[in-house]
Amino acid sequence: MKKFNTITVADLSTKCIQRTPFIIEEILPKGLTILGGLGKVGKSWFSFWLVMQVAKGEPIWNFKTTKGTTLYLAFEDNEERLQDRLFMLNDEIENAPANAHLCIEISKMGGELESRIRSFMEEHPDTNLIIIDTLQKVRGNTESNYISDYEDVTILKNLADEFKIAIVVIHHLRKQKDSDIFNQITGSTGLQGAADTMMVLDQNKRGEDYATLHLVGRDVKSRELELERGEDNIWILLSDSLHELNVKDTNFVNAIDKLMRDADFWTTNPTELSTLISAESGDNYSNKMVTKVLRRLAKSLENIGIYCNMRKSNGCRIIDITKMRDDSSDNIRLLK
Repeated sequence: MKKFNTITVADLSTKCIQRTPFIIEEILPKGLTILGGLGKVGKSWFSFWLVMQVAKGEPIWNFKTTKGTTLYLAFEDNEERLQDRLFMLNDEIENAPANAHLCIEISKMGGELESRIRSFMEEHPDTNLIIIDTLQKVRGNTESNYISDYEDVTILKNLADEFKIAIVVIHHLRKQKDSDIFNQITGSTGLQGAADTMMVLDQNKRGEDYATLHLVGRDVKSRELELERGEDNIWILLSDSLHELNVKDTNFVNAIDKLMRDADFWTTNPTELSTLISAESGDNYSNKMVTKVLRRLAKSLENIGIYCNMRKSNGCRIIDITKMRDDSSDNIRLLK
């Protein structure tokens, strides 16, 4: 008769256990990660950048990476598109990593995909990151319910655990909004139940230059990373919910605070505000960018008593900024 192989709480309390290694410090541990996002939100660009940075051992924002061979299964792309992205992400051809591998030939789960991953691991035992784009492309079973979702994702999780690597699977979101962003991931909760880490790349409006990367998981701290798309399509980290505002955001908030130092109310426009903020903060802000940053940093501004309202008047954009003070109701000062 088989018995449970148990460990007592007392023995567990004194046992030396190796902590889960991270491929990207604090962000991506070994195991299975699902990266969700709406179509054309930038998941593929982000994934290509990840495999490049890890292959070179270079940081993702301010997070260290563990250098290793990487494999990007770009099953929704072709070589022409991948080359265009490569030149955009890495303009120095001589610095293109030889240990970052790409494949566009689709293989399905249920035997072929697992076999090819095993063969790749035998040829490249230093591999530590595999990204699969997308889950739907490798599923042999098109039916989606809790059991099939859990079983399909478990196949990939078992491979990640066996080889002690990180496997990231790209997946889509439902268009229907939910108070919990992770509930928007297409499929049942079986996907979340089998995965170790969940990421969602989300935008308020598709195609804009700002996004939020939501993270939750067994070995990561829940956090939200505010990102801005750079000219080379690389996402730039603006702020981290676990840490204070970054320098650029802090400069922006301080500049608004200084402009409102001698006024309780100010009506301005994006052109005027962007010019003043750029001069005061030392960072360059366009008319369009300054309104986006105001919306994104609304909470930080409210924490210091500054409230912004954006409206239109006669077809022109107007920004009303209010500074709340103890005496503001008795002595209203206008910024002119």
